[in-house]
Amino acid sequence: MIDDIEYNTEREHLIIPEYGRHVQKMVNFAIKQETKEERSKVAKAIISVMGNLQPHLRDVPDFQHKLWDQLFIMSKFELDADSPYGMPSKELLEERPETLEYPQNFPKYRFYGNNIKTMIDVAISWEDGDLKEALIYTIANHMKKCFLNWNKDTVEDSVIFNHLFELSNGELNLKDSEEELTDSASLIKSSNKKKYTNTHSSKKGSQSKSNTSNRNKKRY
Repeated sequence: MIDDIEYNTEREHLIIPEYGRHVQKMVNFAIKQETKEERSKVAKAIISVMGNLQPHLRDVPDFQHKLWDQLFIMSKFELDADSPYGMPSKELLEERPETLEYPQNFPKYRFYGNNIKTMIDVAISWEDGDLKEALIYTIANHMKKCFLNWNKDTVEDSVIFNHLFELSNGELNLKDSEEELTDSASLIKSSNKKKYTNTHSSKKGSQSKSNTSNRNKKRY
């Protein structure tokens, strides 16, 4: 009797463990059927069992399509049966996804954030004119505000212009500009005002919830 015991290490590898070993054996049984008609009949029965094992997915779009795809995957694409959706492509399943492009970082000027490079690239792509010039100065003012949020002191416009020139690879040059950016005091004041407004709104909302909960308490 001990010789008939099966250990998991000696059993067949489960391709989709969620369905268990019995479903895998049913799939292997379907593969061995002689005619396509018999294989298709057994395959439909297996799909019904798989659906009963995943009742929480019945409302998911293309639920049946997903079950048929999983059935062919568990058969290692060896099951020749009629499917309302066709057999999925093994090559497509094994295809490696494309490498994601991570945003370009600038360790020297991390305080500007990653979006500043996108804004600069957009400004470079625009044709010369008043709109482009306005955009460049808007970017420069934003950079100055970011710098002040990081430094909390003051910064000369020439520093911002040099950073802008460097980040744009020399495409955006305001070094010889006579127009000044928004003064540091105004940028710091607007930043602090925004933070105060957000904090005040948050506290006000918390107090309102607290008062509401107090009113709803039973009094004895």
